[in-house]
Amino acid sequence: MNGAQAMVKCLENEGVEMVFGYPGVAICPFYDSLLDTDIKSVLIRTEQNAAHAASGLARVTGKVGVCAVTSGPGATNLITGIATAFADSIPLVCITGQVNSELIGSDVFQEADITGAAESFVKYSYLVKNAEDIPQIFKEAFYIANTGRKGPVLIDVPIDVQNAPVRKFKYPDSVSMRTYKPTVKGHIVQIKKVIAELEKAKRPVICAGGGVLLGDAQKLLREFSHRHKIPVVTTMMGIGAMQTEDPLYFGMVGNNGAPCANRAMNEADMIIMVGARVADRAVNQPEIITKNKVLVHMDVDPAEIGKNAGPTIPLVGDAKHIFSDMLEQELDGDYSEWVVCLQEYEKTMTDTRKPDPAFVDPAEFVRRLSDKMEQDAVYVADVGQNQIWSCRNCKIREGSFLTSGGMGTMGYSIPAAMGAKLGAPGRQVVAVCGDGSFQMSMMEFATMRQYQVPVKIVVIANHYLGMVREYQQNTYKGRYSVVELGGGPDLEKLAQAYGMDFIRLEAPDKMDEAIDAFLKDEDAVLMECVINPMDTVK
Repeated sequence: MNGAQAMVKCLENEGVEMVFGYPGVAICPFYDSLLDTDIKSVLIRTEQNAAHAASGLARVTGKVGVCAVTSGPGATNLITGIATAFADSIPLVCITGQVNSELIGSDVFQEADITGAAESFVKYSYLVKNAEDIPQIFKEAFYIANTGRKGPVLIDVPIDVQNAPVRKFKYPDSVSMRTYKPTVKGHIVQIKKVIAELEKAKRPVICAGGGVLLGDAQKLLREFSHRHKIPVVTTMMGIGAMQTEDPLYFGMVGNNGAPCANRAMNEADMIIMVGARVADRAVNQPEIITKNKVLVHMDVDPAEIGKNAGPTIPLVGDAKHIFSDMLEQELDGDYSEWVVCLQEYEKTMTDTRKPDPAFVDPAEFVRRLSDKMEQDAVYVADVGQNQIWSCRNCKIREGSFLTSGGMGTMGYSIPAAMGAKLGAPGRQVVAVCGDGSFQMSMMEFATMRQYQVPVKIVVIANHYLGMVREYQQNTYKGRYSVVELGGGPDLEKLAQAYGMDFIRLEAPDKMDEAIDAFLKDEDAVLMECVINPMDTVK
């Protein structure tokens, strides 16, 4: 067995079924060895999207996503995808080929210090120097990626190491790293403090972040909320932790969140922040959630607790374990007046949008689309105005809502949707993007066609980089600079070129008819939803 075969054997031991990537000479031994296994290789069309596709698969399956690319530009192209996963704590193992070990540092052809370049965007990285170390390194990489605060791990493997003999292959049964022992179970003393404060609180609210979904804690969160009638709001990454139409759910917080959700945070006397960073998009004034309030911050990553806001009660641990323990505690609290108050706010604090009746209203389109989607469907939003319309109007029941939250990476939705569909072929998967983000990853139509991946794609078309245009409209009084998307492709002809079905929606009164046809189509289908070019998110 050589190093490349050992790498593949490690993936088999981890139950990996699919690798997204793009080959080159420096990673060829690895890809050659994959041919002798049942692991499926998926050739994406640009390396960044390999990480996005692996991310989509990871988020719907709970498994570690795997991608593999070559050295130099292959590895550097991957960095944006790695950074996107890192910002949202998505577990990936990213394998890169590297030039011969003795040539590292010589600036030879397609050499790049990828471990150094990606250092701030990975949870951990390895440069493999000895083929005999491969089993231990891979076991550690998968363990690190999918435990504690999850995230991407990079393994850089020189081509000579891939070709070197491995005399004795033994995949470790377990991992014990002296420097890495994540805390999973919350401290019972801290949990009892939280319960004691809830006993005294009159207006508590739970703010659920992406950590709830990554920790598979949404069912326990819902049970805790329902048992004690505690209102819940979410960050963008926490959408789906509660069913959208749950009477105890009051929407997404933040700059572009629901007014009622933000008011709930402002007026609460106790906030339980769980699996969320307290970052600027969700809480742009941290002092608001600490002043005259009891702030409980639960997170599996101790570095996040107190980083942006000082909590009254810090609680380190995994959301699933913590809610399980909290459900075993006695709690006698009555928050019915608070819930009624928020329900009244929700009725009165309506959307201030005034859509042009001559065009399709994108907010209404998202509401109807998501309402008609299957119960467990996967909705993948890209970045830009389409993301805000999606976050504020998408209805999630037992399905999933995926987007790039922390990094805000345009072009994320199509490859992520593709990975999600390959990871969960029985679920309906819809990607919604703007015409700007669409053009950043439309090359993946070829991948979808090659591997018969029936993802449904909506392009909300306004022929602008809408979010930046809106910012320039508000900030620079309509002086628009490089935001008009001229020269874009004819989407109908593009769909024909890739053998996809096509639907164009222009008339508001045709919305239901178009959506029904779009969702009924069993093949990959592209819908162009034409909106007012000057439409705004609010």
